[in-house]
Amino acid sequence: MGVYKTAYLSIGSNLGNRELLLQKAIFEIGKKAGEIRQVSAIYETPSWGFEAEDFLNACLEIQTLLTPENLLATILEIEANFGRLRNNSEGYQSRTLDIDIIYYEKEVIRTPSLTIPHPKLQDRKFILKPLADISPQFYHPIFNKDTRNLLQECKDKSILTKRTIKLFINRHSLFASFNYLAIEGNIGAGKTTLATKISDDFNAKLILERFAENPFLPSFYEDQARYAFPLEMSFLADRYQQFTEDTNQLDLFKSFMVSDYDIYKSLIFAKVTLQQNEFELYRKVFNFMYKEVKKPRIYVYLYQTTERLLEQIKKRGRDYEQNIELSYLERINRGYFDFLKTYPKENQLVIDVSNLDFVSHNRDYETILTKIEDFALSSL
Repeated sequence: MGVYKTAYLSIGSNLGNRELLLQKAIFEIGKKAGEIRQVSAIYETPSWGFEAEDFLNACLEIQTLLTPENLLATILEIEANFGRLRNNSEGYQSRTLDIDIIYYEKEVIRTPSLTIPHPKLQDRKFILKPLADISPQFYHPIFNKDTRNLLQECKDKSILTKRTIKLFINRHSLFASFNYLAIEGNIGAGKTTLATKISDDFNAKLILERFAENPFLPSFYEDQARYAFPLEMSFLADRYQQFTEDTNQLDLFKSFMVSDYDIYKSLIFAKVTLQQNEFELYRKVFNFMYKEVKKPRIYVYLYQTTERLLEQIKKRGRDYEQNIELSYLERINRGYFDFLKTYPKENQLVIDVSNLDFVSHNRDYETILTKIEDFALSSL
């Protein structure tokens, strides 16, 4: 069994969506190089040694089982995956991603391919300033001075601007920042399954709709016209009570909340099932309640074709759902998309899962998580 070593890395970018590139790079480093323990703030600084767009820079501390040489190889692989290929004559130039090993424990390494500590860290404020955020008292093994002293003595006069955007050490910390994530979709879209998987994997409080307990639901599928209004009012009352209780009760042992529904679905289904006069009355009651409930930080809508929805419904085998008509599912889909037209774009994410099986295939589940991750990062 290997022994974990502490290493400090510097990361930077001055091309493309710099914040997103840095964050995605940190996640990749965490997957391939070791556990990230700390990440500094982001600092914007003029390009160093050449004229180009400003860089964003940060430093991180990792615990790694890799040797220094293997850590370097991993870093070069990550850089290449982000569109950067180093060469011996590269010199100073713009880059999508730049990762350097600053320290590896207290080791001093001099080889043709690797120099540790980084030979120019004492001259570069864009390394020392973020490094001081996370390791102010780490002593340079050659100069025998800690980061704060090196920063004070640094002759680099570049002006660094601290950015307000926070970098996350891993996907778990990103998801925890959501506070509340709602997974929505049509009947049979897989929202309960996805919400449950996210809850299990990311330590989230799980809020599930208690649809099976509604006494009007089986009767509604037999005679929609007769039971639509009592069904929708019953759903609304139950959802409102459950939703307010669950979202207002903090769980100190959970990182955030994830639900398999948003209470606005009550209005969407009611508009499809109710007569116009019934719907107008229903909407007055709903609007009063909706003002009081917690809104999700991210609203994820799982889209499936109606044909796929019918397959999923038949597969899960609930007797009272077997007579659902395709036209009813299509109206529900339209209702959701009409709602999304009015919902803030920065809070909504539509994912087409028609060709994904995130229950049986982990790669499809990872695809969905990556879409949520990318959406969250792009809206920070």
